[in-house]
Amino acid sequence: MNKTMKVIGIVAMIMLLVLGMTTISSAGTVDPGAIAGNLTGTVSNAQNDVTNIGNQIIGIITTVGVVVAVVILLVLGIKYMMGSASEKAEYKKTMIPYLVGAILIFGASAITQVVVNIASGING
Repeated sequence: MNKTMKVIGIVAMIMLLVLGMTTISSAGTVDPGAIAGNLTGTVSNAQNDVTNIGNQIIGIITTVGVVVAVVILLVLGIKYMMGSASEKAEYKKTMIPYLVGAILIFGASAITQVVVNIASGING
């Protein structure tokens, strides 16, 4: 059972890393003049597009994180209810990394959303 949780954790971490790297590597070609709005302080279409894409990515990552967290919580809860006293002690040990990971997922998405809101307030 412990190996299964490790494998699930590793797969979840790999998925988060892959999702994070795809946002960096799929930027494509960018016209600096369009992004800067010809330095007149106006918001260009490219800035709106980047903001919209960023918001969609944050939403997807948050949704995936919530789904994974709920599924793992259900599995741990069912195992905890059905387990013996020694198994319950082991499940309590596995719940600590789960809680830390869930807090990191939700905290990271909340912090990025705050940064995006602050940055859009500066540009707008």
